[in-house]
Amino acid sequence: MILEIELAPKSDRPVLRQLMELYCYDFSEFDDLEVNAHGYYSYSYLDYYWTGEDRYPYLIKVNGNLAGFVLVNQHFVKLQAPGHSIAEFFIMRKYRKQGLGKRVAFEIFDKYGGAWEVSQQLSNKASLIFWEKVIAAYVGDWSKVEVHQLEKKQVLVFEGKGD
Repeated sequence: MILEIELAPKSDRPVLRQLMELYCYDFSEFDDLEVNAHGYYSYSYLDYYWTGEDRYPYLIKVNGNLAGFVLVNQHFVKLQAPGHSIAEFFIMRKYRKQGLGKRVAFEIFDKYGGAWEVSQQLSNKASLIFWEKVIAAYVGDWSKVEVHQLEKKQVLVFEGKGD
């Protein structure tokens, strides 16, 4: 399996927007998202990933085929120090449960290093399990992870190993 994680240029905005619709559809079972009158979820922050200096949109490809995306930013719920946050993380169903998500997360964590924050909806049990396993494997010691329980979210804060 050949994995590519590429920073998406502005010309790929329509591709990422379409993948975002699939992500929002998958995610709609965990929150109150509804489609608009045109049948779209319309993720309101997507365009900022090409206009802000603190946002990084990545496309994920497997063997040259689109497999998902990662949106990284510097907007935090709990983290106080400079760092990065996984804003959105999507692996298409076809590519799940193959270790791809873990590989992508590790590469992104290593790319930026420093402090990290990853939030999950408490109602999304699969996401909770995924991120706890991935981050525990990444840091090597769960006691190094700050776990914050909020009303509807769990926020994990930890230190990356990268540059």
